[in-house]
Amino acid sequence: MRRILSALAAAAVLLICAAESRAQSDFKVTLLGTASPSPRPTRFGPSTLVEAGDKKLLSDMGRGVPVRLWQLKVPMGKIDAHFITHFHSDHVSGIPDVWLTGWLSPPFGRRTSPFRVIGPPGTKSLMENLQKAYALDIKIRIEDEKLPPSGIAVTAEEFSKDGVVYESGGVKVTAFEVDHGDAIKPAYGYRVDYKGRSVVISGDTRYNKNVIKYGTGADLLVHEVGSARPELLASSPAVQRIIAHHTTPKECGEVFAKAKPKLAVYTHIVLLSSEKITEPTLDDVVAETRQTYSGQLVVGEDLMAFEIGDTVTAKPFVP
Repeated sequence: MRRILSALAAAAVLLICAAESRAQSDFKVTLLGTASPSPRPTRFGPSTLVEAGDKKLLSDMGRGVPVRLWQLKVPMGKIDAHFITHFHSDHVSGIPDVWLTGWLSPPFGRRTSPFRVIGPPGTKSLMENLQKAYALDIKIRIEDEKLPPSGIAVTAEEFSKDGVVYESGGVKVTAFEVDHGDAIKPAYGYRVDYKGRSVVISGDTRYNKNVIKYGTGADLLVHEVGSARPELLASSPAVQRIIAHHTTPKECGEVFAKAKPKLAVYTHIVLLSSEKITEPTLDDVVAETRQTYSGQLVVGEDLMAFEIGDTVTAKPFVP
């Protein structure tokens, strides 16, 4: 699996390496976590960092986000805004860690302004309850460590329809509704525009025309994917329900073929198995995608970065 992933990443770099000779772009996307709820040691919970100009934005905060940010030497206290796609635990379990740890005084934290969270209805309730849950910790640290109360304060903003939800420093973020299942609402994706370039993050979704609408012509389309072997899908109602909430590789290929991004990237990779049936390989996922899509495709891995300019350059993480 690692061999295939590395080969895909290397191929992507070779195919779009023209940007290497140009000035470094100030529009960059890094996959902090690319897993499903599965507790994999090599793939942390879903989260994507977007750096545009002097703005740093996080989309979702799953398991292990502070670790990944520290590997990049990006202080949590320097994140300008935090976006929520939906409220499944694997997408929000890292919020208290980013919020609380980002307030501490060592270099990995040092937040002195309010923690800004933007998401669909339910965001304010989530943050209000987290403040209640950690009230004693906050009280102790203000008294004992003399940390600034302004750095642990929360600003929670909600939206309930497609539209611009953030605009600052030449960076515009547009939220758009997606379809993660009849009971899994609200669920949204995000499009980030900067200097005439764009990045689209699908969020968790089934095949959805809104992703195509907002992803058409994007420089980078970051999309979730869910896959199980046919024999497992046929025999397990539980697996059927899970896959029905996600986009299969073949369906993702249809999205990419219609949206025509410069580069399509897989994240939040949901691979299902049982005691007797193994999960699909990344080779399998790519092969199924190729049934409907022949364009540029990278299977994301944690800490893989994408520089966005006239071309899009994929760079696996080098410690």
